[in-house]
Amino acid sequence: MSERALRGTRLVVTSYETDRGIDLAPRQAVEYACEKGHRFEMPFSVEAEIPPEWECRVCGSQALLVDGDAPEEKKAKPARTHWDMLMERRTREELEEVLEERLAVLRSGGMNLAVHPRDSRKSA
Repeated sequence: MSERALRGTRLVVTSYETDRGIDLAPRQAVEYACEKGHRFEMPFSVEAEIPPEWECRVCGSQALLVDGDAPEEKKAKPARTHWDMLMERRTREELEEVLEERLAVLRSGGMNLAVHPRDSRKSA
């Protein structure tokens, strides 16, 4: 019996409540236009902060608010390079000292650059 009672209804999707007696929030229609010439309106609450850009309903590109201010440019941080990160950890004098130590090791023959560690494993 219960199986037949739900036949023909879509659970959770369909609401049988009506809009009678409900006061909706005051709304305003805001118009947007994309660079390809598509224009469309979006409803917003009167109290809502209107975004300066919205995704175009037709093509998906960014549409700008008609008769509105241009969106603010986001401040982009400059890319940090390896050198910048190194200079955060060491001073120039410390780097010159490390360089001299490594050059001294190379010049003394403490490191054999002719044989790569992977090559020495294969011959053994």
